[in-house]
Amino acid sequence: MKGKDVLRAPCSVKSEVRSDADNTEHGTRNTLTLRNRQRDRRLHLPFLRRILRHVLSDLLPTSRHELCFHFVTAAEMARVNWQFLQHEGSTDVITFDHSNAERGTRNAEPAALQGEAFICVADAMKQAEEFKTTWQSEVVRYAVHAILHLCAYDDLEPAKRRVMKREENRLVRELEEQFDFTALDKKPAPRSRG
Repeated sequence: MKGKDVLRAPCSVKSEVRSDADNTEHGTRNTLTLRNRQRDRRLHLPFLRRILRHVLSDLLPTSRHELCFHFVTAAEMARVNWQFLQHEGSTDVITFDHSNAERGTRNAEPAALQGEAFICVADAMKQAEEFKTTWQSEVVRYAVHAILHLCAYDDLEPAKRRVMKREENRLVRELEEQFDFTALDKKPAPRSRG
């Protein structure tokens, strides 16, 4: 994967919303919003939501979350990349951290994760070919990468990048044992109206 960036800045991109919210034991709401704004590949959003919920509830110490994942075209990713980072061209994932609290270390009391990530499916397809994997696996990897950034992992310095990459690989391996990522491009089953 290319180098990633995490921004502590608001993102003003708006679009159609597909989300779900869960009540937690303390009465706060967990929200996980998925927005598919690309047609490069079909995305089975309910299945992807199950994968991400598993990460957030079972694999990482997150007590609360308000997250949005935007799945975008290369052209839209290039616009976001330029608008917020002044980098030219598309990239695989950009994460925006909207939390008010500064997270000093990963070992601190788990804070609410608040943020959004832009994921380019076209870049996932290219990198899957380069790394001899599947685009579905790359999409899941980028989502995990974004969540790790929101959990205070950093990849700007080589030593920190190795720590983050090791955790990213561990999480993706655990997810691969539980989920068949190729189902990400399957058409969702129709809902019964009974």
